[in-house]
Amino acid sequence: MTFESGSPREFTRSSTQNMVGGVCGGIAEYFGWDVNIVRLATVAGAVLTGGTVVLIYLAALMLMPRRP
Repeated sequence: MTFESGSPREFTRSSTQNMVGGVCGGIAEYFGWDVNIVRLATVAGAVLTGGTVVLIYLAALMLMPRRP
């Protein structure tokens, strides 16, 4: 992945696109995707995997720092 500044961006939770914890918003901002698509994929993944995605979301919530 090439960045304009030459250095990698920090993977953080979003402070503006948050409904629960900002994890989906942070993922969407990092990759340049629509936040609603990421949220829909998260919900669909949680239903299809029997809750495994919920555990991954909670882990990301604890590990990803919030953007100041």
